[in-house]
Amino acid sequence: MQKPLPTPTFYCLRQTPLAAVAVLWAVQRGRPLIVRTIIHGPEVPMTAAAKAELGNSRPAGCREIEQAADQIQDFLEGAAIRFPLDIIMLHRCSDFQQQALRAEHGIPRGKVSTYQLIASSIGRPGAARAVGHALATNPFPIIIPCHRAVRADRTLGGYLGGLKMKRALLEMEGIPFDPAGRVAVEEFFYSSGVALQI
Repeated sequence: MQKPLPTPTFYCLRQTPLAAVAVLWAVQRGRPLIVRTIIHGPEVPMTAAAKAELGNSRPAGCREIEQAADQIQDFLEGAAIRFPLDIIMLHRCSDFQQQALRAEHGIPRGKVSTYQLIASSIGRPGAARAVGHALATNPFPIIIPCHRAVRADRTLGGYLGGLKMKRALLEMEGIPFDPAGRVAVEEFFYSSGVALQI
């Protein structure tokens, strides 16, 4: 369960052909940090979504947040960017969700893993469903690339931005698909059985 939003909160918006993005942020201990990223397909105007999902947040930016928002936009346009975790309020998530999100963050571009393997990598081999839930409620999509987790049968599973966007992101990162729409990779990340050091 995520902790309540800090106040006041602000947001900035970015639009790409693949997705519309809102970056929700706040200042904590004198430093601007991302509270949440919200993504929608381009068919949903983000200004309307921002009003519905960002509550009393106000549009505003600062150098650090604008830079992060620009990098998210660049990522969605094909740039190979790995985001640092120190720009987000990860501590607002439960301990388990933090572990699952850190494991997901560890999956590099051009690789995918399964919910089961991610669960095993954090020392919780029976928690594949819980990992799926932790990723389904990821407050930081794109920054933590939850699109890189798929089901053990190689089907896509779910995604906050929709399966069309998930597939587009994976294809952009070089992941092939078979004619049935399953990822066609030879090996999953974390399949070596090495536990993630958190």
